[in-house]
Amino acid sequence: MNLFFFLQANPGLTTGNETKTGVKNVPIWDIIDQSNGGIGWLINLILLIMLGYTVFVFVERFLALRKATKEDAGLLTNIKTHLANDNIQGAKDACEASDSPISIMLAKGISRIGSAKNESIAATIENTGKFEILRLEQRLNFLATAAGAAPMIGFLGTTIGMVVVFIDLQNSSALELKTIAPGIMTAMVTTVGGLIVGILAFMGYNFLVGQIGKVVYQMENAALEFMDMLNSPKK
Repeated sequence: MNLFFFLQANPGLTTGNETKTGVKNVPIWDIIDQSNGGIGWLINLILLIMLGYTVFVFVERFLALRKATKEDAGLLTNIKTHLANDNIQGAKDACEASDSPISIMLAKGISRIGSAKNESIAATIENTGKFEILRLEQRLNFLATAAGAAPMIGFLGTTIGMVVVFIDLQNSSALELKTIAPGIMTAMVTTVGGLIVGILAFMGYNFLVGQIGKVVYQMENAALEFMDMLNSPKK
């Protein structure tokens, strides 16, 4: 066996950005830059904007929901004490000390005491609760949309990239890697970007929906306890 071939290759030598295995370390930015110029950059820019807004919506809603899920310690007890002493203003002040959905909902019901029947107060609390839930759900529709749209935008880039590959092959006289590389780069990079945005948006949406469910449970429980206070006979 001729061993001169093996002696010519030294796996320990590295040049430039090559590793010990002879494979170059290509930064991710260079990979994106090598993708097909016009449409590839446009799709990557769209996905980047969607990723930024997805992160913003998740962080903003997470902070708002974390604040909303903090139960107002002793709120219902204070309200009960004030109502037992016919101090409606004191009960309203106890609610206005906090801007949580529960306190806003109960404050609306307290403001109707004396001027409406208990059934009407219950309806007011229910309607206010629905409005507060809608406030908590704002911008979540974007996460739901991004979870489905981002992968499709990425697959659109994949399709366009493969079309570019076939066009370049048709116009090329020889099959070379540098001829088909831009189209393949466009296909792969946009697919990965779309899946990343879609996965993050999907997971973020489901997590926030679960947190909203906790807030809804707390609001329903507080509304029931408040109506029990009004319907219970005074001693």
